[in-house]
Amino acid sequence: MQFTHMTNKEYRALLQKPEHKFHNQITINHGIQFDSRKEALRWDELQHLQRIGVIKNLQRQVPYELQPPYTTRDGRKIRRIEYIADFVYEQGGETVVEDAKGVQTDVFKIKRKMFEYRYPDLIFKLS
Repeated sequence: MQFTHMTNKEYRALLQKPEHKFHNQITINHGIQFDSRKEALRWDELQHLQRIGVIKNLQRQVPYELQPPYTTRDGRKIRRIEYIADFVYEQGGETVVEDAKGVQTDVFKIKRKMFEYRYPDLIFKLS
């Protein structure tokens, strides 16, 4: 086994948290970790709307199955495709699924189309 030496600067760089792909800042708000500052701020707004009765049944990180798992003809097991909503709540008798998205990636755009096809009775909203 051969060891390599690194400088203190290189070692400190290894210990630092990696930068998020889209420059989001992981944010802790009221003891809850959010993927972005935008998501944390929206959570506060939605909690306020729930307190004053505009919305109800507010939830975070709700999973929706877009495609079930399956096995291919040659026996490979394929995992299900899932979309995890940032927020879900009821407003005016309807269920709203909301995503606090800064950057709409190609994967997100495909999942949104799959979601809207699979769950046509739910309202999909970007904030």
